[in-house]
Amino acid sequence: MKIPETPTKAQYEISEAPQGAVILRICGNMDASNAGPMIQTLSARLREYAISSLTVDLEGVDYLDDFGALVLIELRKMATHGRAAFHIIHASDKIKDLLSILDFDSLDEQLPIQKKSSPSVFVHIGEATIQLVSDMKYVLSFIGSIIISLVHVCSKPRSLRKNDTLLYMQRVGVEGLPIVALISFLMGLIMAFMSSVQLQQFGANIYVASLVSLAMTRELGPIITAIIVAGRSGSAFAAEIGTMKISEEVDALFTMGFNPVLFLAVPKLIAAVIMVPILTLFSDLFAIMGGLLVGVSMLDLTVNSYIAQTIKTLSLFDVFWGVLKSGIFAALITLIGCLRGFQVRGGAASVGQATTSAVVSSIFMIILSDSIFSVILRYWG
Repeated sequence: MKIPETPTKAQYEISEAPQGAVILRICGNMDASNAGPMIQTLSARLREYAISSLTVDLEGVDYLDDFGALVLIELRKMATHGRAAFHIIHASDKIKDLLSILDFDSLDEQLPIQKKSSPSVFVHIGEATIQLVSDMKYVLSFIGSIIISLVHVCSKPRSLRKNDTLLYMQRVGVEGLPIVALISFLMGLIMAFMSSVQLQQFGANIYVASLVSLAMTRELGPIITAIIVAGRSGSAFAAEIGTMKISEEVDALFTMGFNPVLFLAVPKLIAAVIMVPILTLFSDLFAIMGGLLVGVSMLDLTVNSYIAQTIKTLSLFDVFWGVLKSGIFAALITLIGCLRGFQVRGGAASVGQATTSAVVSSIFMIILSDSIFSVILRYWG
């Protein structure tokens, strides 16, 4: 029977053969202008038949595009969902070529979903080991590059970027001084207040000055300063170099004949090694001032007695021991920050990961190296 033409250029005829075999003959064009109405009309009409097989005769089709192929796909889906066979007959060579290009036979096939098996613990251990070995190789290579660059700077001082070194000295030292001073002052105040509660019971108020000065110069001053510098400057070094890495500025420097380590890392290293010990001295000073405030206001100590007890307790060795540690902490912070920056791969997310890793690794190395210094100091005496 004849089905009225939908608003367009195609006509189709449905005939039913014995045992549920249905033949659909299409004439005209099958394109974007009539694909939607054809799918809607044919789907509604074919549901009226108990189809065991559906044969689409394309002998009368003059033109077929990818929208027309979509009509055929929908017809095949309807037939196969009803467990009916589907065939296309009398298609022209052009239509066959198009269907072949579109890979018509597999367009609506459902690919089997394969459940991804989770790797075993041995796989994780192996991957972690390989990654660790690779990182160690990169670390050794980076340290070697730093040493070579420092030797080059010592032999040719003009190769050092002096303006950048002064800029990083300002960022690490001058701009970091307010937060170091504030935290150190509060630490000295807290230590003096907490220790005074116990020392007052024995009439040993004067030893608050000894406790604050000795603890800050030997241990807490260098550690607090280094942790602040790691959070401020170490993360900034990693983010700066990491951003240059993903924007290919580091590769551009290498292409132009510059040594990226000498150009980027050495000025940061020299600036940090110079400024962090100075910050440590300021940290010790402000912590002693915080203890002085508690001693004068709460323990009935005079300014002269507190300062005299501080000078009596401290020795030049204690002060310079803390300064030495802070210089090594500064070198570790800078090396780790620059290393993480040069290790950045990918996009902006890796810059954030490198920054976080730089801070965490720096703090770990600060604590580890400080424990080694404590053991050395214990057996040195």
